[in-house]
Amino acid sequence: MKPTLFLLAAGMGSRYGGLKQLDGLGPNGETIMDYSIYDAIQAGFGKIVWVIRKDFEEQFRTQILAKYQGQVPCELCFQALDALPAGFKVPEGRVKPWGTNHAVLMGKDVIKEPFCVINCDDFYGRDAFMQIGKFLSNLKEGSKNTYAMVGFRVSNTLSENGTVARGVCAYNDKRHLTDVVERTEIVRCAEDGSQAGAANQPIRYKDEQGQWQELGENVPVSMNMWGFTPDYFEYSEAYFKEFLSDPKNMQNLKAEFFIPLMVNKLINDGTATCEVLDTTSKWFGVTYAADREATVERIKKLVDEGVYPNKLF
Repeated sequence: MKPTLFLLAAGMGSRYGGLKQLDGLGPNGETIMDYSIYDAIQAGFGKIVWVIRKDFEEQFRTQILAKYQGQVPCELCFQALDALPAGFKVPEGRVKPWGTNHAVLMGKDVIKEPFCVINCDDFYGRDAFMQIGKFLSNLKEGSKNTYAMVGFRVSNTLSENGTVARGVCAYNDKRHLTDVVERTEIVRCAEDGSQAGAANQPIRYKDEQGQWQELGENVPVSMNMWGFTPDYFEYSEAYFKEFLSDPKNMQNLKAEFFIPLMVNKLINDGTATCEVLDTTSKWFGVTYAADREATVERIKKLVDEGVYPNKLF
């Protein structure tokens, strides 16, 4: 059975501004997700599923889904603030969605095969899809508890326009993930955080004490490119109830149920393994509005080099 590509497309880009998922960056108005879907099809994926907000369904169907008709089977599911297990309700004053793993949960009724989860506004690159596609396609039928993530080399994931947030990964001698820690400020900078002459500086992240710590160029980081089997939905449903039962998560109106939180639990209690796949792909995207021009130029270069056709679909 061919794996499914599951795109997280329910959020607005607060730092970028506007609905960046639908921003045309290619020579014919292609979005970043168009390139992801093209690469996924090349890597053997057989179905595309998006999780979006219900309030832009019409625009999404017109602007996005229409172009894939006859190309690949497509489905939509929807993330809503009140999509909660029985017995739970949205705390008064909460407006922020429940996070990436809550978004993943929305696909449980439409995804019955191994699947890859990605952000729709990150450019992952062909090799990354080939790596995760091969892993998922090679799983034995009925496989459970055997997951993977694509570990991008941190030097291939930076923005020239500011800090980035990445899940810094550690793994054992089997390349099984042992820990993923979200670092919200990663950038090339001096020991004091100065970004003068940043191109010649080491990569550093700010730790919990506010100190800058150096990070090796090839340390693997998570770009939210995960490979799961459908049993992941069952674990997520159960753990989401635990998450909501914790008073501090209900009192904190911005608390989120992230994918790394779920994965960490499953690998730490021995339920599942998560292999860290290496890739030579170089990430780029539009974390900041200033990233847009460079992203357009990088896509144009890939088209000019023949990596992608001038018109994808």
